[in-house]
Amino acid sequence: MKSLIPALFTVGALMVLFGAAVYITGWEVAPYVYTIGATMVALAQINSPSKSSRANVKRLRRQQIFGALLLVLTGAFMFFTHGNEWIVCLTVAAILELYTAIRIPQEEAKE
Repeated sequence: MKSLIPALFTVGALMVLFGAAVYITGWEVAPYVYTIGATMVALAQINSPSKSSRANVKRLRRQQIFGALLLVLTGAFMFFTHGNEWIVCLTVAAILELYTAIRIPQEEAKE
């Protein structure tokens, strides 16, 4: 399973990027592509083991998982609201994911 996590994350991230980019064109399949990709990213992050037992890293991992769940919620917004609410949710998720992607390696390097 450990060797599948990076592949799951990569494929999911590409699907998220593609689904979000083509959603604007009105393609009917775009929300499905996005939501499946977001679910793959969330599963990869939830199942990736943490190398540290420090409290800061645990807090950052919770934030990272929350960001991944917001990615999935963005897909729900794409399906049900048909407005621009999904953009706000995606922006918050992207900020959380970027922040934790930078901070977790920094905190793990302190050990």
